[in-house]
Amino acid sequence: MKKRNRYKILVFVLGLILLISACGKKPASNISTELLPLEDNPLVCIKFILNVGSADDPAGKEGLSALTFRMLSEGGSEEYTYKEISQIFYPIAAYLDMQIDKEMTVFSGIIHKDNLEKYYSIIKNMLLNPGFREEDFIRIKTDHLNFLQKTLVNNMDEQFGKEILNLMMYSEHPYGHNELGTVKSVKSLTLDDVKNYYENHFVQGNLTIGIAGGYPAEFSKKVLSDFSALPPGKTPERTLPEQQMPEGLHIVIADKNTPATAISMGFPISITKSHPDFFALWIAASHFGEHRQHLSHLFQKIREERGQNYGDYAYIEHFIEGRGKFPATNYCRQQQYFSIWIRPLSNSNRHFVLRQAIRELKILIEEGIPEERFELTKKYLINYTKLYTQTLDERLGWQVDSRYYGYKDFLEEARERIPKIKIEEVNAAIKKYLNYKNLYIAIITQDAGSFKEDLVANTPSPITYSNPNMPEDILREDLIIQEFPLDIKPENITTVKAEDFFKEAGVPSEDSMRAS
Repeated sequence: MKKRNRYKILVFVLGLILLISACGKKPASNISTELLPLEDNPLVCIKFILNVGSADDPAGKEGLSALTFRMLSEGGSEEYTYKEISQIFYPIAAYLDMQIDKEMTVFSGIIHKDNLEKYYSIIKNMLLNPGFREEDFIRIKTDHLNFLQKTLVNNMDEQFGKEILNLMMYSEHPYGHNELGTVKSVKSLTLDDVKNYYENHFVQGNLTIGIAGGYPAEFSKKVLSDFSALPPGKTPERTLPEQQMPEGLHIVIADKNTPATAISMGFPISITKSHPDFFALWIAASHFGEHRQHLSHLFQKIREERGQNYGDYAYIEHFIEGRGKFPATNYCRQQQYFSIWIRPLSNSNRHFVLRQAIRELKILIEEGIPEERFELTKKYLINYTKLYTQTLDERLGWQVDSRYYGYKDFLEEARERIPKIKIEEVNAAIKKYLNYKNLYIAIITQDAGSFKEDLVANTPSPITYSNPNMPEDILREDLIIQEFPLDIKPENITTVKAEDFFKEAGVPSEDSMRAS
């Protein structure tokens, strides 16, 4: 009996020891990492990528994500005010950027390795122990309101047009508002909203830490250990509604006193970089409208031949310009769209160029990419992508994006696949994913009412040139373009005063125009 009791006591003690040991052991972190050690590089790039964006804004509180996360990057920590942090950063040439999109928010900075320890100690506290001061909240909130009410509408017609296009494509969709929200929603946000959103979303399961460059061997472990102090939760996976295609040409005209017209048009598409067809469609888009490249087709037809504006481009996904002309990274989305961007041109030629752009899209779809352009475009793309990763930030950014879309290295995958693609595959992808009959079209221009009448009536729109000696072949083609029919129903054109946008969610009604 005594032996049995001693055995029970021994088992109990051993169990207690194991329990104490388990309680004292730190649980595994739920934080993902992307590491790119480069011993010979004197710089270190750090990225904190959150799988959270404006698509996660609560209904009625649009803009909360942007306001919360900007409070981290520009609101100081518990230890230092933002002004004090700026004074510490200046002599070591440091910064902490924040970018936010629909599904992803990124805090990033680059520092020389000699200043890494000091830099990291500051940004760690900015993100883990934010100050959340009332004065910073008021400053940043006011800045967001000024952008929505004044800057975007008054001074950024090109971006204004893109934002209207977004409103049209994603009505009643989590993507369907500006990242900063609406005037109404931002005014309603409180500092408590910000604090609660931070607590619920700045958590381990949403976070990926990326580090690249010549950082010490133990640095990544220290960063991971520090940020493992965050709660282990995760924002629930988004269930996005099906994207809605337009039926016919749907046009929204923002009426504004301006000498130039900006046009953005497009529609949702069903593929992203993760789809095998993306590479064939990418070749087509590069031929048709590669961003800020003078050899792209739209650029040649509208700017080079006719001198209408600075540039004309096409994209098969959401595009943000990064360094130089290259695409910025870490704007990943589950759903994408095709778009054409017509940079501002003379109001007198707006109707002509709208016709021309849609006609060129029609020709691309019906005739495909020309034989003589096919191999040229493939070679260009293969070599152009080699220039995408010249900086630490770009290399790390593309590594993160590759993982998001399911690749070990997306750019390397592209360089392997593109040479094998046949012209028939490209033309098949064009016909499958592109169309010219069903488009959302956003226009910033003056005299919206008269332009609407001309569009509905299919009024001929001859182009005017300052050059009296235009080539005969261009003038002959102009006669065709000026009569190119656009099947636009009057009920599918909405005219709105420019200043009425972004006050509330969605495209404003025409009531204000009727009142005027």
